[in-house]
This record gives sequence, structure tokens and C-alpha cells, in this order.
Amino acid sequence: MKYEEWIDIWLENYVKTMTKLNTYEHYKYLLKAHVVPYIGRMELSEITAIDLQRYVSEQIQKGNKITGGGLSPNTVNTIISVLQGSFRTAQNAGQVEFDPSDKIKRPKKSETRVECFSLVEQKQIEQCVMTHKKIKMFGVLLCLYTGLRIGELLALEWSDVDLEKGLLSINKSSRDNKSSGGEKRIVGTPKSRASRRVIPLPKQIIPMLKEYKQRSSSVWVISDRGQPVSTRSYQRSFELLLKKAGVEHKGFHALRHTFATRAIECGVDAKTLSEILGHKNPTITLNVYVHSLPDHKKDMMNKIGEAL
Repeated sequence: MKYEEWIDIWLENYVKTMTKLNTYEHYKYLLKAHVVPYIGRMELSEITAIDLQRYVSEQIQKGNKITGGGLSPNTVNTIISVLQGSFRTAQNAGQVEFDPSDKIKRPKKSETRVECFSLVEQKQIEQCVMTHKKIKMFGVLLCLYTGLRIGELLALEWSDVDLEKGLLSINKSSRDNKSSGGEKRIVGTPKSRASRRVIPLPKQIIPMLKEYKQRSSSVWVISDRGQPVSTRSYQRSFELLLKKAGVEHKGFHALRHTFATRAIECGVDAKTLSEILGHKNPTITLNVYVHSLPDHKKDMMNKIGEAL
């Protein structure tokens, strides 16, 4: 049996029936797009650990089909996990005698540089949002003051917003998924159990949301002509917004980092911030942001020095 034949069996009988739909779709895309073109035609029983390590090394160096560069360590590690799952199941099912994937050397995760907007840039972005002709861009402001991920923002429905109590309930996430029929939008569960959370809204945002809701004709908080918005489309709109605001381009996730940075600057404790961001624990929050605020740390040290 060839590997591509086995993964069809594995996906349909072991993954689709035992995992969430968005996990199944993601695994299917990774296998079809990144694995099958390389080892799909090889016999399952003839694939060796060297074959798999050579394949992984190639993905690290030039696996990105768009740029021609390497895939990110996170993506490569996910592919390795999928490979290991398929081969482990194959061994348990008697399709292979040995599992060649259990010795794959994983790439080390490089420390991610936290990008956030300066206070001046943030004000420029906010001003541009408030005067923008497309009301869907209000979502940018919402992310700046709640720390939402883009998938959480685009999956948000008005039923998730309690304007009387001033609360946002995060219980789902949206993402784009490539399939044989083209790109489609998938709404599933959030990134992790901790990502299911309730976020108190700053009181200054609530009147804006009330006005925005009156103008909305959709069940989705962020919509375009009543229809939900795809991740890729909203990212592109954000790029154009930054250009209009005269702000240097950063990824959409910089809005989340900016919120966290401002929160730390305002003295929000790590435990509270981790719960708002949907991190599993405060340690994750501290690990991400502890190196990103040299000016803030300098100010804190100067305040300690005032006691002298």
C-alpha cells in the first residue's frame, strides 16, 4: 500500500471520527499539500527514518510553496506530529512492522520577536478606523482594546456580545481553509480550552459597539454587506488601513501584542492578562512579553530608585 492510500484510510477512519472537524481539515490540507507530493507514491512499508528526516529537512529549507523559503518551525512540527500519528496508527493496525517516524528530529523553535505598535502609531490607527467608510474596520479597534485573535474576531456574533453587562464571550474561532474546491471559511472551536473566555469590555468601547450594532445587518459582528469576512480578506483590509494611516506595516497579530503591551504598561498583573488573552497560564504570558518592554522596565526601576 502506498503512503497516499494509507493516509486516506487514516484520515477517514481515525482522524475524522475521533477529532474536531477543523483539526481533520487542517491535517488533510497539510498531508495533501506538503506530504503527498514528496512521499505519497512510496510504499508505506518501504519508507525509512532517513526518508522522513530528509523530507523534514527539505521542508525547513524550502517547503513554503509561496515564497520558496522554509516553513516555520511550528508548521514543520505540526507536519511531524501528523506523520507520527499516521505511522503510529499504521503500526498498530499491522500495516508496518516498525514506525520510522518516532526518531524524527524536530526543528527548534526560534524566539519570536514581539511586534507591537507604538502609542503614537496606535493613535494614528484609531483615528483612521474612526473615520473609515467601511464599518467592518471597527474590528481593528476592538482588537486593540481586547487582545482578540483575528480568528476570534471574525467568528464573533452579536449573540456573543452582552452590551448591558459589557462582556464578550469567546467560544469559537474562524479560519480560511484550502481545499480542492478552493478556499472556504471554517468556524470551529477556539485554539485551546483556555481560549474559551469572557472578556470585560472597556466602558469607552460599549457606546461605540451599540452604535455599530444598530448599523449592522448581520449576525456577525464583523461583516461585509451582511456576509462574514474571511481571514485573508480582513488581513488585506488591515494592510490598506495601515497604509492609509501612514503606519509601517506589521501583521494583524501585532494588534494583540499591542493590547498586551499597553496592559502591562498600565499595571495589569500577569494572571489577569493571561486570562484575558486566553493563555493557559501566566507563565506563557510572561515568556512572550517579558523581553518586549525595556522602556517600561526602566521606568519601574527608576520608581524603585525614588525610595533612595
